[in-house]
Amino acid sequence: MPDFKTVAQLLQVGEAALPAIRAPERASLSYAGLRELAHTTVAKLNSIGIGRGDRVAIVLPNGPEMAAAFVAIAAGATTAPLNPAYKDEEFEFYLTDLNAKALVVQKGWETPARAVAKRLGVPVLELVAGSHGGAGHFALEGGEPALPAKAGMAQDDEVALVLHTSGTTARPKIVPLTHANVTASAANIAGTLALTRVDACLNVMPLFHIHGLIAATLASLAAGGAVICTPGFNALRFFGWLDAERPTWYTAVPTMHQAILTRAERNVEIIKRAPLRFIRSSSASLPAQAMRDLAAAFSAPVLESYGMTEASHQMCSNPLPPRPQKPGLVGLPAGPEVAIMDDDGNILPKGEIGEVVIRGANVTHGYEANPDANAKAFTKGWFRTDDQGMFDEDGYLLLTGRLKELIKRGGEQVSPLEVDGILSEHPAVAQALTFSIPHPMLGEEVGAAVVLKDGMECSERELREHAGKHLADYKVPKKIVFLPEIPKGATGKLMRIGLAEKLGVTA
Repeated sequence: MPDFKTVAQLLQVGEAALPAIRAPERASLSYAGLRELAHTTVAKLNSIGIGRGDRVAIVLPNGPEMAAAFVAIAAGATTAPLNPAYKDEEFEFYLTDLNAKALVVQKGWETPARAVAKRLGVPVLELVAGSHGGAGHFALEGGEPALPAKAGMAQDDEVALVLHTSGTTARPKIVPLTHANVTASAANIAGTLALTRVDACLNVMPLFHIHGLIAATLASLAAGGAVICTPGFNALRFFGWLDAERPTWYTAVPTMHQAILTRAERNVEIIKRAPLRFIRSSSASLPAQAMRDLAAAFSAPVLESYGMTEASHQMCSNPLPPRPQKPGLVGLPAGPEVAIMDDDGNILPKGEIGEVVIRGANVTHGYEANPDANAKAFTKGWFRTDDQGMFDEDGYLLLTGRLKELIKRGGEQVSPLEVDGILSEHPAVAQALTFSIPHPMLGEEVGAAVVLKDGMECSERELREHAGKHLADYKVPKKIVFLPEIPKGATGKLMRIGLAEKLGVTA
């Protein structure tokens, strides 16, 4: 294991003069600059009464400031990055549920989070991008002078990052990840990818997502390399960034890889000029053919990996050559111990199908204030992933299905019950059931079956507009089917799983 167990210690790995954070068309921020930024940020937070264990919600656009804010704030407080696409009531839920001590937003940037924070009495801190210190350099403005309960740099058993995960319950669960969790995961990923100080990751992932935060950002810094922060995924700009920045790798979700593939043929010269050492895919299943096509287009190995929030991201990964990459499989255990468990809690041998379970330094100690969820999640010290799978004869993991009803749309997660609730609020709706529709690009798309109240009328467009007022765009059902009755199982339970097939609904 590495000799760092906190984010502040991890930032000591890189050589002072080397770039830590880069961005297209901007000067880079060195490791010396990033370490200084972490100290000044923690000092600022401490001066306004925010210290270790206090939660700071971060709502920023993708880019170097978001990456720098994540590591600098985590060094001495608990970060809670939120999706900037959330609507008013979503911000209200998350800021309240988190008990946020402050909200960080970019100066001059409009977001409904500002008004929500003001309404809730949460102090708003303005992030002012530095005109001199390099990409990602910033200062925080705002807050009233106060003394924190715990000042200084965070310790390994303190929480660095909290994220919400949508389970099959209506209420998203809080996943606290300690400094020991996230730094262990960063070290695991850096080790799997054999990252060094000469590596640079082109990050196109959102930085409110565990994938971008840990795999792209923290793993790069754990190896003393650089992360190149873009404004977010853009298939039209990707090859320009590749040519200008010359990264050694990038990591993305399958939908992004597939969009890149469609433009690869017309960018052959750029691919030759800017060769990648490898390409990484995670957060959803990468179709086997897409993995082969990507490897052929870039003349680089494609490493599909398997991750989840509760594991601080990575659990398994296909290895680098000369070991084989297996299309359709998520690879070998790559950090935590990974096993297959039956319903009685017994560990199964290779070739047998059961639930994927994990344990290790990167795995959360449990959901916050949720004893019922924790009782279900842990068996004999193993964390149950809710995914079903088996190991092949070489020890590579094949995922055979999802035990959760969670809809994984590209890199986003959608809780069906949350969508049910919003649809059910429409005056014409008697019953609503959200389900997943298989989608060739996104993995899954959001669908809904709706029963209208007697004598009431409502169109699919009206319902989608209603949902769009309350939910982020990716949660709004793309297909709504009107039924006289929603199919039920033998026990009277509504049948969510397999509903798309039963109704003949396709993406």
